[in-house]
Amino acid sequence: MAAVVRGVLRGIKEKGLTNFLRELLAQKTARYLVEHRQNYSGEGEELIYHSKGHALNPGQRDWTRFFFPALGGLLYGYDIGATSGAAISLKSSTFSGTTWYNLSSVQTGLVVSGSLYGALIGSALAYTIADFLGRRKELILASISYLIGALLTAAAPNFAIMVVGRFLYGIGIGMAMHAAPMYIAETAPSQIRGMLISLKEFFIVLGMLLGYIAGNLYVEVVSGWRYMWLMLCAIQGKGNLPETKENATRCLCRLRGQASPDLVSEQVNLILEELSYIDQEKQAGFGEIFQGKCLKAMIIGCGLVFFQQVTGQPSVLYYAATIFQSAGFSGASDATRVSILLGLLKLIMTGVAVLVVDRLGRRPLLLGGVSGITVSLFLLSSYYTLLKDVSYVAVIALLLYVGCYQLSFGPIGWLMISEVFPLRLRGRGLSIAVLVNFASNALVTFAFSPLEDLIGTGLLFCGFGVIAVASLVFIFWIVPETKGLTLEEIEASL
Repeated sequence: MAAVVRGVLRGIKEKGLTNFLRELLAQKTARYLVEHRQNYSGEGEELIYHSKGHALNPGQRDWTRFFFPALGGLLYGYDIGATSGAAISLKSSTFSGTTWYNLSSVQTGLVVSGSLYGALIGSALAYTIADFLGRRKELILASISYLIGALLTAAAPNFAIMVVGRFLYGIGIGMAMHAAPMYIAETAPSQIRGMLISLKEFFIVLGMLLGYIAGNLYVEVVSGWRYMWLMLCAIQGKGNLPETKENATRCLCRLRGQASPDLVSEQVNLILEELSYIDQEKQAGFGEIFQGKCLKAMIIGCGLVFFQQVTGQPSVLYYAATIFQSAGFSGASDATRVSILLGLLKLIMTGVAVLVVDRLGRRPLLLGGVSGITVSLFLLSSYYTLLKDVSYVAVIALLLYVGCYQLSFGPIGWLMISEVFPLRLRGRGLSIAVLVNFASNALVTFAFSPLEDLIGTGLLFCGFGVIAVASLVFIFWIVPETKGLTLEEIEASL
């Protein structure tokens, strides 16, 4: 008790009474100490010494360190949501504000999917530079690529510069989608790691919703597409992050908010034990990724992100406007409002997944959500082959698909690939998984129209349903439960 009193007096002396009281009211968990004793316990709560002379309460964590990496997902999602509206604005003779608005279908495709091509390159770059740079520097590099790409796109004087900007922005997407889940996984406590990594998917969906709203606001404004993409420059903040391999004890105290110095030291020792052999061996070769535990992790991670895309997610969203038009919604304004409503549904269901993933576990959400996806795909197939006059079937199927996807593949896919790879090969393994994700997305996006012409929409959605059944079998037999396990324990269990 005396130590606490001395700490309060020190705080008043250093900060002044007014500032001290203001900080005390704003941060109720702060406790002020003059000196640190290794095993000090005050009223049942052990305190960690802070370099500036105050302690962090056991429940106090530096949440901003998890928040900012997840913002890379927001920028990715915003691009998805805003691009559809931007493409309409750009091609409008009235609202384009350019002399080169008359774009061909190929040119429009390059504008819309240019960031996807860049993301493929970005994830490939991550394979070679991620472990060399570290997570923090990779996030900073992704942030710079985001900024330059957005500026070039928004200020593009011609089509060629716009494509370059879209490509650079996509490189940022590829690197951010690689580094953010790893950074959070390596710094988050195992008890809430699932929630924190799933926040990235929540931010992706939030970004999509904001993009839809921006599209609705600016689609009928002259040069509105410039404003849509210029807003991408507004969010930056990855520079103030600690590197996950440096100053381990201090970082763990701030990031995890652990109460006991002994417990923090024990966690650091466990991590250092895992790292100790790295300096004694050569850098992991490409072939080593497909051996032993890493091969199993590669099957789990790449399998999940592959099924995440080839169960038709890009195609279902592509058909959303058509489905709602068949239910009586028509016109551009109705389409944009429906997109906003879909974005809200995705956001709500992702929020539910974020809240329950560490309580229910990964497998139950995957199995339940993908089961719903399977049912919705067969319902869509039935609508396009047998039930065309029953439009509400398609609407129900679409809403079921979106909701179940955001409970399962949406957040859990990214969560699992950040958890399962062994430490020594985590950076390279995850970069391959991200590459598979974007490549699968591109495959589904560009194969959809030819397959639709070849076999019809109904059979195509039926095929997606069969793939969803295969993904259920894969999840049931191959994907492990990682709830509550540290990354080291997950590696040992593979």
